[in-house]
Amino acid sequence: MFVDQVNVYVKGGDGGNGMVAFRREKYVPMGGPAGGDGGKGGDVIFEVDEGLRTLMDFRYQKHFKAPRGENGGPKNQHGRNAKDLIVRVPPGTVVYDRETNEMICDLTEHGRRAVIAKGGRGGRGNTRFATPANPAPHHAENGEPGEEREIRIELKLLADVGLVGFPSVGKSTLLSVVSSAKPKVADYHFTTIVPNLGVVALDDDRSFVIADLPGLIEGAHLGAGLGHQFLRHIERTRVIIHVIDMASVEGRDPYDDYVKINDELRQYEWRLMERPQVIAANKMDLPGAEANLKAFKEKLRENHQEVDIFPISAASKQGLKPLLYHVADLLEKTPAFPIAAAEDQVSQVTYRLEEEEPAFRISRDDDGAYVVSGPKIEKLFKMTDFNRDESVRRFARKMRAMGVDDALRERGIEDGDTVRILDFEFEFTE
Repeated sequence: MFVDQVNVYVKGGDGGNGMVAFRREKYVPMGGPAGGDGGKGGDVIFEVDEGLRTLMDFRYQKHFKAPRGENGGPKNQHGRNAKDLIVRVPPGTVVYDRETNEMICDLTEHGRRAVIAKGGRGGRGNTRFATPANPAPHHAENGEPGEEREIRIELKLLADVGLVGFPSVGKSTLLSVVSSAKPKVADYHFTTIVPNLGVVALDDDRSFVIADLPGLIEGAHLGAGLGHQFLRHIERTRVIIHVIDMASVEGRDPYDDYVKINDELRQYEWRLMERPQVIAANKMDLPGAEANLKAFKEKLRENHQEVDIFPISAASKQGLKPLLYHVADLLEKTPAFPIAAAEDQVSQVTYRLEEEEPAFRISRDDDGAYVVSGPKIEKLFKMTDFNRDESVRRFARKMRAMGVDDALRERGIEDGDTVRILDFEFEFTE
């Protein structure tokens, strides 16, 4: 099964907890705190493996969580950092953040890596909190939670040349005769339901990868037929071969086919029309093809359209060599087209003034409890060890410094009311 788009949940490993410990060695008076820091949580890293061709593995595993760091130890021993979680992906993988739809990375080269979710730092041991005012703190941090996110993974094939055209115009047949690929070929529409790749090797030692994409129909950019599902695979191609049934076996006008397919490419992604395009006038061995080709060229002239046309017959292998050599020449002078927008490719740093996200938000639950939420306050909460009184007091001071107490009073909280953070409840006291 060919899988080219999946939604996945990833989470970096949590950091290890810091430790509360003290030196109790003979001949070491007033040894002081000796709790070590926790280790860093593992990152979730995607790595390109050229042996993979689809995203099939992600159909069976859609949650990836890196291991957490080791807790700190006594005698200032630092916890071991966790190993990163390496996830293998095929070349051509593009990763997007589902919440913002922002592209995280575009992985094309074998061995290339990208950090998708960062692991949390280790919590600090009590040694880190020693001060002249409090030389023996009984407080340590829990590990920082690892980054978690919902992502969308798309596979965009790494093909130099893409075959486009209506169903049953002979794209799969053309691919099968110019390469060793064996796509399914049958006398009905949408025989090709997955993209097929083949390698074309010429006599002059040049070669290129060609992709046969499922047939487009009018309205494909809006989701009609199979074209919308697989149009993404043409984004990386540098040359487009537009295969047209010049014998009009299906009863369609060849020029109308040409206009409609180009309109679909233009509406899906305007950069597709920047690519060099050649026309493979297929089925020239059938009756009526010569007359249709003459009329086709006349309509191109009337509309001031210039495009290279190569009369061929994929079934009888006629006229293929001039087409393939011309395509190879075009590839030599056509650069790769980036997936990201041109403005995203400029290597410069742009500084923008953005509003800082509030440290917390306050709302009310149906039961009357005051709910305090927000990334900063929740992170502080998760990194606090509530089994130790000193840690609890520090958490209360931090909340007060963030303005949580004053904000609750403004909302009308009274002594004894319930305050909820995540799944935990507290009683508000003045």
